[in-house]
Amino acid sequence: MANFVLKVPCILRSFTVSASSSPNGAPSGVSGRSSGGGGPVILELPIDKIRRPLMRTRSNDSNKVQELMDSISQIGLQVPIDVLEVDGNYYGFSGCHRYEAHQRLGLPTIRCKIRRGTKETLRHHMH
Repeated sequence: MANFVLKVPCILRSFTVSASSSPNGAPSGVSGRSSGGGGPVILELPIDKIRRPLMRTRSNDSNKVQELMDSISQIGLQVPIDVLEVDGNYYGFSGCHRYEAHQRLGLPTIRCKIRRGTKETLRHHMH
């Protein structure tokens, strides 16, 4: 289980956001029913939980991947990848170079901006 502490200035206290897995393998706080359709959530997801349906349709620029690997090793990932969550499954359609850099570095997780979608939304992204 990974814990992240967000320190808020002024008199507000810091609090912990847990990204532990629920029984279906989804991070807690993301897998439950939507209670109002809020905006995207940014979490570290296990890289092996993200499906990349379009990964075989293009090749990445190896120089760009190497530059990202160097940057991520030094300062971490600065811009999360976009991920679509549909029925507890995570689909990545962008951030190909960042995703490959994480894979090649052997990192177990990647920072993601997660948006919820429907199966119809997923079909739209795959065409």
